[in-house]
Amino acid sequence: MNTASAPLAGADRKVDRLLAHYGESHRNPTNEAIHVVAIPAIMVSIVGLLFALHPWVAYAFVAASAVYYVGLRAPVFLVAMLAATAAALALVHAMGDLVLPISAAIFVVAWIFQFIGHKIEGRKPSFFEDIQYLWVGPLFVLSLLFSRLGIRW
Repeated sequence: MNTASAPLAGADRKVDRLLAHYGESHRNPTNEAIHVVAIPAIMVSIVGLLFALHPWVAYAFVAASAVYYVGLRAPVFLVAMLAATAAALALVHAMGDLVLPISAAIFVVAWIFQFIGHKIEGRKPSFFEDIQYLWVGPLFVLSLLFSRLGIRW
């Protein structure tokens, strides 16, 4: 699905440029489907792994990520990411004492699928070019959801 037509008309924001570039290596429907599942799983697993180190490490990561999303000046994405982050934190808390092994397993399995998706796609992951694309991935998943729901972002 091409997300380039989903943003508000006339918008030439950084978030639009990032998503357009990210979308170039995520055009295969199988790769997209893998990303729709794996990216949220990876988000939860990263927060869980950091939480296992110390809860404040996870909270600092979440806060730093929020600062990145605020800087994109895309309110719809910011609100959605805050909601997704709250859900991720709730899942991490629900893991209780098993947060480390569960998060580690999710992390490994989700990344295996991500690389399978990119093998199918025939293109390397965007974050190999620029680390910020690790934060753009969740926005890509949201853009696909928003496009399906007819939400302009």
